[in-house]
Amino acid sequence: MSNSAFIRLVGVTRTYRTGAQLFYALKNISLSIAMGEFVAIVGPSGSGKSTLLNLIAGIDKPTVGEIWIGGLRIDRLDEDALARWRGHMIGIVFQFFQLLPTLTVLENVALPLQLRQLWASPSLERAKEALARVGLGDHADKLPSELSGGEKQRAAIARALINDPPILIADEPTGNLDSSTGEQVIDLMVKQHRTGKTVILVTHEPRLAEIASRQIHLLDGRIAEDSSSPLSQP
Repeated sequence: MSNSAFIRLVGVTRTYRTGAQLFYALKNISLSIAMGEFVAIVGPSGSGKSTLLNLIAGIDKPTVGEIWIGGLRIDRLDEDALARWRGHMIGIVFQFFQLLPTLTVLENVALPLQLRQLWASPSLERAKEALARVGLGDHADKLPSELSGGEKQRAAIARALINDPPILIADEPTGNLDSSTGEQVIDLMVKQHRTGKTVILVTHEPRLAEIASRQIHLLDGRIAEDSSSPLSQP
């Protein structure tokens, strides 16, 4: 595999069975993403966007096809190996934040370190630094219920970045935010891309899609268009 193809999907199909019905979420997708790219995945509801994101993140596995990331074929890994791989390779930001309500903001951000058995004072210091980078340094001891929607999403981004993964994945990161707060989240995504991270996101927001250097348009489980954005920053 060439160095330019950091992420590569080869002939990927994902089907789901509901009773006697077979549903094709993705159909024969072949795709390469270079290290450091900023990619937006767009398309109507049901086009396969979240399925594609879940496959790249190792949350789901293809029915047919291969998924290679950094020279490793991840669709062949068992669940334990996948969890370890995700712990250092992937940071994930969800639309609904996925913060645990009984943990403080600091504890939520430090949680990936705990899962890697790195729960110690230095880890908490790293979590504090991550919160400071997203402008939440004064909110460490609060519970998620005490945060606004934008603050929750920034905390989720801090958690996704705590292990300094090379790949940041986001599923509708501005979907539950007003436009002003969404701009702050967009700015954080752009800043992460400028540090050299590969950023892949699903979005319905034209503004966010245009900032990405590349847009992949899905329709009915297939790639309908794969284009570069004239508005993206180098």
